[in-house]
Amino acid sequence: MIESSLPGADLVEQGLADLASGVESNAALLVLIGAPRLRRLGVEVPRTGVVRPEHRLYERLAAEAGDAAHSRYNALVRRLVSFERALACAR
Repeated sequence: MIESSLPGADLVEQGLADLASGVESNAALLVLIGAPRLRRLGVEVPRTGVVRPEHRLYERLAAEAGDAAHSRYNALVRRLVSFERALACAR
């Protein structure tokens, strides 16, 4: 169960739901990037066959946003890290 008041919880919840449904979304790829730490924090992240989710996410963002992909990628990763840190403090 994800505490919805944590920063970035909406994005992590969406990513987990997408992974459970077999959907490869930006949120799902972001959750896969954070999967090792999320699992250590007690979040059940489904195992998938996705290789190099960092690269897959960046490629998707580049296709969507062109030159803005780098800043969008960094913003998503910052939200993930913010969530992980808040979850670690909450636990």
